[in-house]
Amino acid sequence: MREGTVHARGLKFHYLEWGSPNREPLVCLHGITQTAHSWDEVAAELSQDYRVLCLDQRGHGDSDWAPDADYSRHTQAADLEAIRAAWGLASFVLAGMSMGGINAITYTARHPEHVRALIIVDVSPEIEARGVENIRQFIQQEDVLPSFEDFVARAHAFNPRRSLENIRSRLRHNLKQLPDGRWTWKYDPYLRAPERGFQATALLGLWDDVRALSCPTLIVKGAESDILSPEAARRLQEAIPGSELVTIPGAGHSVMGDNPAAFVAATRAFLARL
Repeated sequence: MREGTVHARGLKFHYLEWGSPNREPLVCLHGITQTAHSWDEVAAELSQDYRVLCLDQRGHGDSDWAPDADYSRHTQAADLEAIRAAWGLASFVLAGMSMGGINAITYTARHPEHVRALIIVDVSPEIEARGVENIRQFIQQEDVLPSFEDFVARAHAFNPRRSLENIRSRLRHNLKQLPDGRWTWKYDPYLRAPERGFQATALLGLWDDVRALSCPTLIVKGAESDILSPEAARRLQEAIPGSELVTIPGAGHSVMGDNPAAFVAATRAFLARL
């Protein structure tokens, strides 16, 4: 795994790169308040066949925060187009989870010539209010805690499917220590601000973009997800001609981390059919 930075649209973006630069590119977008490391296990496996590029999107991880607090899906899709140009990619496979999936749909609808195939992970224009509320409550808790392990305990209570070591490996890249010794999140606190209206406008007009999709598309749903219902997943599949839908057992909303082996198997099977 290699780390890099790219400057685009006035911001510095951090990314992780796996696999040979000579292989077909696979670009991966994480969910809200997560980082490029959300894809670590998946990227390590898929890098046997692909050049995997995992981006810290604006306001997340080690990328710059938006000075104007603009985190709309349209702005993030524009970021990706500028980054694609900087990377020199003519065509690539695009995968996005949750917020990253929304951004991936938005990007693909606007730049279909660059996306050979699309993987949408546990999101659609219809998401469950209960799941959104669970995420909102989690990210709007006190954001400064005395120790790293306090955050580990909080994250494990939120998602007990993960081992403590798995959670620690993620949080090492999503937390920073303050001068007084306490810990807090790396991401822009505006992303968790109540006045932002968590995801309130993110889905506006997204069905129009879904209906514009024409590339091979895989929809991946966590069997235990509280965000994407089976009915919404089927409606999404029906709206995208020729798309495939797979449900990953033992996985909630964070499908790639909850059951990476099954996610990799489903992804490989889909990509082999392209």
